[in-house]
Amino acid sequence: MFLARVTGSVVSTQKLDSMTGRKLLTVEPMRIDPQNRDRLIGVGRTFVCVDTVGAGQGEMVLIVQGSSARMTPETEKLPVDAAIIGIVDTVNVESKTIFSARD
Repeated sequence: MFLARVTGSVVSTQKLDSMTGRKLLTVEPMRIDPQNRDRLIGVGRTFVCVDTVGAGQGEMVLIVQGSSARMTPETEKLPVDAAIIGIVDTVNVESKTIFSARD
């Protein structure tokens, strides 16, 4: 499981019937900045994820990949490799809040 920021969406008009109606979002994984542990930075990669929680553009989310992405009731029978399973409210590192959805 890892943190990511929603960067966009994917529209696919031709797809498997089982994927019809599934929202696909692009996300960039985030990590703690090694130079300044007070902030999160992007890793420079992009993933396409199935959204299971109603996430939106710019939100910080929790992502799972691989077989874990198919362990939710919404994705258990889908051919997916990555799924958004949560919307993040805060991230705390060493007793300090480095991300808050309120800000």
